[in-house]
Amino acid sequence: MFIGRKAELDFLNKHHATEGGQLIVLYGRRRVGKTETLLEFCKGKEHIYFASSEQSDEMQLKAFSQAILQKGHPAARYVQSFASWGEAFASLQDLPWTGRKLLVIDEFPYMVKSNPTIPSLLQNLWDAKLRHQNLTIILCGSYISFMENEILDRDKPLYGRTTAILKMLPLNFYEAIQFFPNYSPEDKIKAYAVLGGIPHYLKQFDSSLSLEENITQQILTRGSILYSEVEFLLHHELRETSNYNTIIQAIAQGHSHLNELNANTRIEKTKLSSYLSNLMDLGIVWRELPVDAPVQNHVKGHRGLYRLSDPFFRFWFRYVFPYLSELEAGDAEAICSYVVKPDMDAFTFRPYTAICHQYLRELNHRNQLPFHFTKIGRWWNKTDQLSVMATDAVKKNILAGRCWFNENVMTLNDALYVKTTAIPEDGVQPCYWFFSKAGFTDELKAEAEKEKLHLVDLEELLKLE
Repeated sequence: MFIGRKAELDFLNKHHATEGGQLIVLYGRRRVGKTETLLEFCKGKEHIYFASSEQSDEMQLKAFSQAILQKGHPAARYVQSFASWGEAFASLQDLPWTGRKLLVIDEFPYMVKSNPTIPSLLQNLWDAKLRHQNLTIILCGSYISFMENEILDRDKPLYGRTTAILKMLPLNFYEAIQFFPNYSPEDKIKAYAVLGGIPHYLKQFDSSLSLEENITQQILTRGSILYSEVEFLLHHELRETSNYNTIIQAIAQGHSHLNELNANTRIEKTKLSSYLSNLMDLGIVWRELPVDAPVQNHVKGHRGLYRLSDPFFRFWFRYVFPYLSELEAGDAEAICSYVVKPDMDAFTFRPYTAICHQYLRELNHRNQLPFHFTKIGRWWNKTDQLSVMATDAVKKNILAGRCWFNENVMTLNDALYVKTTAIPEDGVQPCYWFFSKAGFTDELKAEAEKEKLHLVDLEELLKLE
């Protein structure tokens, strides 16, 4: 069953319905669901779907030619393969289809790797002929840096020819938890904290089993798909994987400042910055800044906190990588019972905070907040921190709040900490939101009614599902 991706499908359908040629670039990290989304998009449409592979240019051209010829192309009576890539692409205009033509090339970087002249050939044909046709071409790729630097860069042949660019991101929380219809609100949040929004990972869990059973069987058991997934991806995408393993494990353990990572990994700062940049290109690491950080700090790479953007990488390097010897010996159940389970609330807190941000973004999108914010995230300085803060474009309104994912009921004093920490400047209107797994005391609930504080428990958080 295909789940989610309504926005992406609407985007593709809108551009496909536009008159004239459409050249769309769709890209994103491996396993994010690009192929499944494209196949869903192709349903009910006359189309050619071609998955490039790592093979010689001659074999690639032959396979691409067959994909075109098998769709009723008149040249199929005379040839088994086109003589050149230019001839193959030009032949698209001769397909005997009555409606709009659709060509999807998956893993386009493999095609370019076997023949680096293809972007230039496609550019020339697009400018001369194809852009005037009732034709949509979608170029899809998993190598983010390649797609951005070799296809979308202003110095490359296809720059300025694309009519739409879509970077596919992981499913959001509300889409992802559709994979777990039988789970409680708490376990839905924990499952998302473990797997994130990557469809390939989400599909591995069986919602008829408990969360602990799924973690044990699908992640901690040698031979399961997710047990070796992280190592496979890193070896496929990167060299010097031992250094990357060291860096990712350090971040998973909570070392987030560049100086901390340097001290913990013993990797020289210049090289460390380069490794971190590569991990950010792959969508594994991101750099977090306080929500009120000035624009120039976003450019300066040494500022901010390094975080793992992929929840599953965070889980794997926290609970699998350090215990590989025990897991190889078949100790999966013990690791889950004595290592993972007691730590789950602490582990889930950071993804839970991100879910609370998603909740507020959705309310913001629906215009259900006192003001429309333009930035949301965490805020901190040298002495204080808040897990939720949002501001508007003119900084006349502020939303501040706190997230708790533990067994402690949030009290009035806990809420007052936010009000005393986020003291608005003159003329700035504040509003306050509080999120708690265990709920809120009666005293805080009574104060919330008087002071218009917004309290969100797990049931309320999942009402947007």
